[in-house]
Amino acid sequence: MAKTAKATAKAPETLDLVCADDSLIRPMMQWLAHLRAERRLSPKTLEAYARDVRQCLQFLSGHFGERVSLSRFSALEATHIRAFMAMRRADDIGSRSLMRALAGLRSFGRFLEREGLGKVGAFSAIRAPKIAKSLPKPLPVEAAKRVTDADERAGETRETWVLVRDAAVLALLYGSGLRISEALGLKRREVPKPGEGDVLIVTGKGNKTRMVPVLQNVLQAIDEYAALCPYPLPAEGPIFLGAKGGPLSPRIIQLAMERLRGALGLPDSATPHALRHSFATHLLSRGGELRAIQELLGHASLSTTQIYTGIDSERLLEVYNSAHPRA
Repeated sequence: MAKTAKATAKAPETLDLVCADDSLIRPMMQWLAHLRAERRLSPKTLEAYARDVRQCLQFLSGHFGERVSLSRFSALEATHIRAFMAMRRADDIGSRSLMRALAGLRSFGRFLEREGLGKVGAFSAIRAPKIAKSLPKPLPVEAAKRVTDADERAGETRETWVLVRDAAVLALLYGSGLRISEALGLKRREVPKPGEGDVLIVTGKGNKTRMVPVLQNVLQAIDEYAALCPYPLPAEGPIFLGAKGGPLSPRIIQLAMERLRGALGLPDSATPHALRHSFATHLLSRGGELRAIQELLGHASLSTTQIYTGIDSERLLEVYNSAHPRA
């Protein structure tokens, strides 16, 4: 109950009270509290849902010329939703963002129905935007190795411990296939010393934990960074720190990767997340089982992991076309 109350108290901070009246604001706060306490959605997802609903209400408020009430919201028609989606599309919003916005609005509509506060059938009449399928762009094996090699940073003028830290993070992303948020979310006590373990307990999307193997040379890189780090690394604190001693920002690692792209002549697709794609693709190309790779990546659905089979097939076709005498 306390958790719900806390979530409810925070809801007005994430919603624009000007575009809706009290009859709609209260159910919205209850909906966000429900998503946080019962559905256990991540703070980032909650923030995105709240923002999407707020933007829709702002549009509707301007369209109707008044604050949106619960009765007005319950009486929405499909044309109103399509107009909102068209407005967002005109702002150069991608299909994935539009899909998330529609998912948030549908979630709020279903909540109102369950609570007996009205039926919003307009959302179910709207088709989700089509998302063009694109294959991830992994790095070649040798390029991935060079990216995770600390020696490649020898020409940089930043402090040695910072260079070693960046190399350790990138080595971890490629060596264990982690998302950057997962790597930077690791606590000091969760990372074993070299020779004392070979597994990490990682917290991924939806606060789900999973076990992933970690290479000894990656642990050695992290241990070297920890020895050079000028700040204390308490057991319950983050293992990777920023230049001022606070938690390391993902943007810092993205900038480090940008520098390496220029130095190594890599394409713009060479990002920290591309190291995760490279991890999966290189395992698959060497006979790794799809189910095992799914577990290692923390994918909830096998269909998400299956996209890497497309990369492997594409690589095989390239080899065929370049090598077969009649191709």
